[in-house]
Amino acid sequence: MLVLSRKKDESIMIGDQIEVKILAVEGEQIKIGIVAPKTVKVHRSEVFEAIQTQNREALSITSNILEQIKKK
Repeated sequence: MLVLSRKKDESIMIGDQIEVKILAVEGEQIKIGIVAPKTVKVHRSEVFEAIQTQNREALSITSNILEQIKKK
């Protein structure tokens, strides 16, 4: 993991198309802005994990249905 220190209005670049900018620092809360191409999906980690869980469940259901169809 790369750890960087940034102040308000400073940013970091990820590759040459993604910029993460510090917009505000208020106590323990930090507001960031992300500039990225529309083709890059950006999610909070808890939302990303929920999406991944739903995708795994959907694949599991599909596999179960296929097995049931094979038996018939």
